[in-house]
Amino acid sequence: MARLDTLQDLLVDQLQNLYTAQNKITETLPKMISVSSSGDLKMAFDAHLKTTHLQLQRLDEVFSKLSINHNHHFCPGIDGLIKEGELVMDLQGDPAIKDAAIISTAQRIEHYEIALYSAARTFARELGYNDIAALLEDTLEEETNTEKQLTTLAKGGFFSSDLNQSS
Repeated sequence: MARLDTLQDLLVDQLQNLYTAQNKITETLPKMISVSSSGDLKMAFDAHLKTTHLQLQRLDEVFSKLSINHNHHFCPGIDGLIKEGELVMDLQGDPAIKDAAIISTAQRIEHYEIALYSAARTFARELGYNDIAALLEDTLEEETNTEKQLTTLAKGGFFSSDLNQSS
């Protein structure tokens, strides 16, 4: 097991979690696209998949600047969120309600990413890695924008009063 004796150790650990999480998200987003019934939601997930690939490139740049490797390791937080999302995606039922459930799951994943990126950015700043902090800030802004977009989609109809009535 790795040790966390310095803030540098913690930054590396956070970055490795982020890299693992981003890779798992790129594996999951295509299924989220395929099971969504809303065209707007499909487009949002497709755009996020493209953004996630760019975020992975940005993380590669961070790893290069710090001369560290990716060390793909177990990230229980993202694994649990994705497992929960897979359960939702496999459910049957009203397509609009299922889309709302997928949005809810995606928002939880976004919140997890936001927390990781925020912490890593802060650690990078504290260590004086301002160029790395700026790269992480760019991704943090993208993740925050994605979460806002999901909320807008949800408010745009998925959580309307028509859907909360039982049949």
